[in-house]
Formats: sequence, structure tokens, C-alpha cells
Amino acid sequence: MTAPTRLIASTPFRIVVAYLGAFILAAALIVGFVAWRANELLTANAVEALAAEVSSLNEHLQSGGPPALATVINDRIAEPGSNLYLLSDSGGRRIVGNLSVMPRDMSVGGAGHVFKYKRASDGPSGRDRLAVAVARSVQGGLTLVVGRDVEDQRRFASTIGYVAFWGVGLLAAIGVVAGVLISRSMLKRIDAVTETSRRIMSGDLSRRIPLDGSGDEIDRLSVSLNAMLGRIEELMLALREVSDNIAHDLKTPLTRLRSRAEAALRETGDEGHLRDALAKTMDEADELMKTFNALLLIARLEGGAVAESMQPTDLAVIIGDVAELYEPVAEEAGLSLRVSARESLVLIANRELISQAVANLVDNAIKYGSRESPAGQAAGLAVDIGIEIRGNSVAIIVADHGPGVAPEDRERALQRFVRLEKSRSRPGAGLGLSLVAAVARLHGGSVRLEDNAPGLRAVIEMPMVRQALASDAASVARLQRSPEPA
Repeated sequence: MTAPTRLIASTPFRIVVAYLGAFILAAALIVGFVAWRANELLTANAVEALAAEVSSLNEHLQSGGPPALATVINDRIAEPGSNLYLLSDSGGRRIVGNLSVMPRDMSVGGAGHVFKYKRASDGPSGRDRLAVAVARSVQGGLTLVVGRDVEDQRRFASTIGYVAFWGVGLLAAIGVVAGVLISRSMLKRIDAVTETSRRIMSGDLSRRIPLDGSGDEIDRLSVSLNAMLGRIEELMLALREVSDNIAHDLKTPLTRLRSRAEAALRETGDEGHLRDALAKTMDEADELMKTFNALLLIARLEGGAVAESMQPTDLAVIIGDVAELYEPVAEEAGLSLRVSARESLVLIANRELISQAVANLVDNAIKYGSRESPAGQAAGLAVDIGIEIRGNSVAIIVADHGPGVAPEDRERALQRFVRLEKSRSRPGAGLGLSLVAAVARLHGGSVRLEDNAPGLRAVIEMPMVRQALASDAASVARLQRSPEPA
């Protein structure tokens, strides 16, 4: 499609042309109606004036007879102006006046009659002029015609029509030019969106729709589309990273699983040795199942599925249960659990999912909070669990005094299969925090990792009130397992 064709076929150009056509039609109708009414009004006024003049001349006829009337008519003819007169006898012969004959088709006693005539001063070759006149029968069988030249009025009407025609033409030209400029501007911005879409489809996910800073609806739409594109890029990058990480995290246990099975087959020892090898193989299989279950659960949560229908849930009870569950684990690691959520706080939530999210955070805090600081001293002896009310939201806080997470790694730590420990020597698949983030998003909230100076402070912030959602309880409940640390 050529550039002019694209321009004419564009929606802005068509809209401008449609509005312009409607405006021109309305303007033409209004101007035509005004001109017609103005002409009608001027003609009616002229006829009334002529009828009044006929009455005045008739009075002269009654008072002085035909000679007096002829004198008055001659006097008026001599005056400069556009008045026309004709006094004729019963046979139609002119007695006096500057009209040679009575206008054709003019009836005596009728309404005003418009006709064309030639002025005697213009000669036989003079052009026709427009006039309006009335004819009345007067005393003595005479016929009196009184008229007025309206050529100037006709010229005025023609001038109005001429001006209106060129005005409408100029308006149409300006409208077309404006339509072209508007269409070109819109097409330029739409072409930018199209080009960005093509670049993205070709694989360049970093492309974004340019903004012109006007803040109009296209800019607002572009902002939303750019946000969507940014989210898509994040997901695609996360998918690539997941592909790399899953190859590493699943290949190693699968290799160990196969190695143990081969070793068991080669062994000719007693039954106890074979049972031990089988138990270790089952443990490896369980770890793989936990990884796959966590992945599936995260996908279901991000898709909006809920283990059970949302219902009133006491966060203080959840935190108390999680603390009771992990207290022996913390003591074994040389830590203590300090719980500050003593008062009841009820909100609409899914108890099982919130419990699992808090448990994941506590498990991470115990695992990393018991590690040595770079100086070789214990970084902290406690893991703090608490609840804070922040305006219309509630925050569940789990804090430790371990090495913490660098600010540049905190967002990345919430992604799937991200393990900040490069050696990956510690157990886990890097799904714990991503599961916590999915649970928070499901409840309309978010997760933040903050500095606890020293250590890490994980915050799940959710709105105080949330509409209960429909659930797919049976499917997702089967996916829930023990907390998976990051």
C-alpha cells in the first residue's frame, strides 16, 4: 500500500473528512436558508413600500386628476433612484412613466411581481435588470404600476453566494490539509507501535513503544503496553533462566539416582545393603517430586487457583503454629524463635497457603541465620517473626541476622530456580521464595526483601480485606508439600 493510499485509508483521515463533509453540508444549508429568507424579507418589504406608494399616488389622482398624477410621477422619475412607474389607459397605452409597457404576466391587483426590464438609458443593447412591482386600477379606468429596481439586491445576494462558495471551499481545503496532518501524525505514532511489535516478534524483547510526552490516550496506552512488554520480557528471561537452572538442578539428582541404582545392581551383598541403596534412591526421587510439585503449585497460584476458598483467617494463630513447628529446628541450629504476633488479627485469606509461605521464610531464616559472619562471629542468635499494621494493609515479617542478600540480588532472589549460592552445595531448588511471592500475589499483596542490619528482613504485605475467590481445592491441595527453601 502506497503512502497516499495508507493516508486516505487511515481512520483519522476518514473521521476528519466525515466531520468536514457534515460541517460543510450544515453550513451550506444554513447559508442558503439565511440567503433565501433575507431575499424573501427584502422582497416583502419592497412590496409593502410599493403598495403604500400606490396609495399615496392614488390620493394625488383623486385630488388633482390624471394631470396632477402625471406631474407627480414625472417629478419622481426625475429624482435619482431606482423607482419605476407606468400610468396607462384602459387600452394599455402608456400615459406617463419610465416603463414602456406593463410587465408580462403581471396581474392588476395581485401581489408583487418580479420581472426583468431594460432601462431606457441603457439603449436596446442594455442588459436585463431585475425589478419588483405592483399594479393597481385607479380612478378613470387607468392602471398604475409602481416598481423598484432590485438589481443591487440581486447583486448582494450573488455576492453572498460567491463568498459562501469560496468560504466553504477554503474551509474544505483547510479541513483536508488538517486531516492530512492529523492522519500523518497519528500514522507516525501507530507505525511506531507496529514497528515495535515487529521487532519484538523478531526476538528483540527490549524494544518499547516511544512516548511523545503529550499524556494523551495513545501515550497512556503506550505506557500500559510498555509495562506489559516489560512483564513479558521478565517472564521470558525467567523462562530462559529456569531452563538453564532446571537442567542443572534436575540433572544432578537424576544422575545420582541412576548411579545408586547401577551400584545396587552391581552389588552382590546382603539384603540390608540393597535396602539401604533403595531407601537412598527413594529419597532422591522424593526430592525430585518436591521440586516438580513446587513448580506446579507456583504455576497454579500464578494462574489464580486457590487451595481452598478464601475465609477468615487469624494470622497470629498461623504464625504461632509455624513457630511451634520450627522451634526444635531452630534450637538444633543454635537459634531461638521470637514471636511478636500476640494479638488476634483476622483477614480473608487461604490458611494453608499463608502457612506455607511463612514456613518457607522461617526455614530460610533458620538456615542462613545460623551461618557465621565474615568476621567469624555468630551473626545472631534469634529469628524474629511478627505482624505489623500499615494503613490498610498487614505485613508479616520474618527477620534473621545472617549474611543477608545484596540489594542488587533481592528482586532476582524471588524468581524461580534462583540460588544466590554459586556453588549450590546446600540443599534446595531455589523455589521457596518464588512460591512465597506467588502466594502473596494471589492474595493481592507483594514480597519485599530488606536489610535487617545485619541479616535479611522478608516482608509479605497484603491488603486487610480481600474478596473471597473461587477455588480448585482438590487439585492444588494435592500439590502442597513441606516448605521448599530458597
